[in-house]
Amino acid sequence: MANRDLVAIGASAGGVEALSFLCKALPAQFPATILITLHLPSHYASTLDRILSRAGSLPATFARDGDTLRRGEIFLAPPGCHLIAGRDRLRLGKGPRENNARPAIDPMLRSVAVCCGPRAIGVILTGTLGDGASGLSAIQHCGGITVVQDPGDAAFSEMPRTALNRSIPDHVVHLADLPLLLNSLIQRPAGEPMPVPESVRFEVDIASGHKASMTDMDRLGRRSVLTCPDCNGVMWEIEDDDLHHYRCHVGHAYGADTMNLALDDNLRRALGSALRALEERTALTERLRTQASNRGHNHSADMWARKIEEIEKEAEVLRKTITRIDAVIDRAA
Repeated sequence: MANRDLVAIGASAGGVEALSFLCKALPAQFPATILITLHLPSHYASTLDRILSRAGSLPATFARDGDTLRRGEIFLAPPGCHLIAGRDRLRLGKGPRENNARPAIDPMLRSVAVCCGPRAIGVILTGTLGDGASGLSAIQHCGGITVVQDPGDAAFSEMPRTALNRSIPDHVVHLADLPLLLNSLIQRPAGEPMPVPESVRFEVDIASGHKASMTDMDRLGRRSVLTCPDCNGVMWEIEDDDLHHYRCHVGHAYGADTMNLALDDNLRRALGSALRALEERTALTERLRTQASNRGHNHSADMWARKIEEIEKEAEVLRKTITRIDAVIDRAA
């Protein structure tokens, strides 16, 4: 009988240090494949593969499209691509960003749930916001084992806390205890095959680059009143038991917490644009006042001066509103 031979790990802020510790503690003959998604910017080359290879005995490489899953090796999601697992091979997905990230953790974990749920172990480590909670839930529903770093032990607690609050993981551990736990879990036989929700399969297809229609999205979830922070399209609310996340038909996806942050950013941008427009009106109106005054059109010059005063009052109200909203958002963060 096959064992639990696929470990999928997601991390964000503080993840390099946590992953380096884990790699150092794992044995050279680790009898499972390890997949890792760490949030990486796409605009510069990463050395994460060299860092993790030097940290321990297992070779770490950025995955290439079509790579075969091999035990005793670590495959990393490369910058700019979602890491998608198949039954025995890896794919690189160029689908839209999820939780404002590509690579994102949720697509990797969902793909592991679809292809290999009963053989899989899903792990969420340190990080901010909530990427990975939905994917971890998918692994659990498909027969996998789920592990979350104790938020009190994490360098950044928000991501493991979100995963912990939105599901009931099989194990919650300190990082120091994770190597021993993984060594124990991979000795267990694979679980019984479980039905894979069609919504999870479909979201893996989207991460791989499949284009979704509005009809497809209506089958996946229900239309919400929210618009996509990326493309301003309609967003659908998708339920995973007690979890909720949002996706537009272009494919951009957000967890509720990341969506809230994106809406905060949109609000700040909108208010900033409004203030800029008022300041531009002031500059233009001042030019009109000066021209009228230079031509001796005193009545017009006075009219433009009163208009400037009105615009300045509106701008001052907006400046105070921006300061107040910034303070509210910062306190909530």
